[in-house]
Amino acid sequence: MPEQPRGSRPTLEAVAARAGVSRATASRVVNGGDGVRKPLVDKVLQAVEELGYIPNHAARTLVTRRTGAVAVVIAEPETRFFSDPFFSQQIRGISKELTAHDTQLVLLLVEGPGDFDRIARYLAGGHVDGALAFSLHTDDPVPAITRRAGIPAVYGGRPSWTAAPGDQAVPYVDADNRGGARLAVRYLRDAGRTRIAHIAGPADQTSAVDRLDGYRDVLLDGDPTLVAAGAFTVESGARAMTELLERHPDLDAVFAANDLMASGALRVLRERGIAVPEQVALVGFDDMDSVATETDPPLTTVGQEIEGMGRLMARLLLRALDRERTGSGEVPESVITPTTLVRRASA
Repeated sequence: MPEQPRGSRPTLEAVAARAGVSRATASRVVNGGDGVRKPLVDKVLQAVEELGYIPNHAARTLVTRRTGAVAVVIAEPETRFFSDPFFSQQIRGISKELTAHDTQLVLLLVEGPGDFDRIARYLAGGHVDGALAFSLHTDDPVPAITRRAGIPAVYGGRPSWTAAPGDQAVPYVDADNRGGARLAVRYLRDAGRTRIAHIAGPADQTSAVDRLDGYRDVLLDGDPTLVAAGAFTVESGARAMTELLERHPDLDAVFAANDLMASGALRVLRERGIAVPEQVALVGFDDMDSVATETDPPLTTVGQEIEGMGRLMARLLLRALDRERTGSGEVPESVITPTTLVRRASA
């Protein structure tokens, strides 16, 4: 048997020769094709290991019609993505699940409306097998883009749009945002707080809408001027807190729709010499360690399994891809994960 030239990359022909099979048989095995008897499969795989052969990605795609890659579409600009630890935690969960299934992650960010055309071309170009999309806004065209691309998709967060007639519902993973908000506000109310304000997230995202609804569920006759709009950022939380104090200097509690806005609110309260929690109790939402445990005092917050939700999204998509490939299996269903109140020193 001829030796592989030193320093050269092992070839499929070398694998076939080492295994004692035809090149076509070796190709079917290493590229995931069917119809090869197990003893021959074992021989080819042993030759692959011995030679250190790396299958050609393009050839594998032709045989399997799968790219082995998944797009993660985040409908936020780069500055928001890198400043909000929520995204890194969710990406970590997605990456762990995809890596465990030998699948690559391709990250696509949206800097502005013009980027949707670029993303549409990429998804329709056969570069990925499916898409995960989160932080979507009401008017985002991502659902229509994935539908036109004809690829399976899973969303992070409850969709706010209505599926087109005849479209199959796309599965999503979300936390119990409304229930978590109720936990927070009930906790403040039961602690004797009577002027409970809310810093809401963007009105075009369902997580913010659900948390506002949960706040209102508990305070049925609440004063609407005790609600101020934020944008899930530290700066917007500070602005909203300033606005609320100007309207209601007597407020005694604040529920912020995420930890970043809560940290911005805490900064304003400290600057004004307002003691937390003695004068104003403060509760956030997310329980991100890099935020909630680093504030002074540490944040009482509503916890959700951010990394776990990322893993669930990837798992649902991989299940959908397997179903598409085999034509069997259950249709993936949406998942709502529980939320819990995490008590610390701010309330």
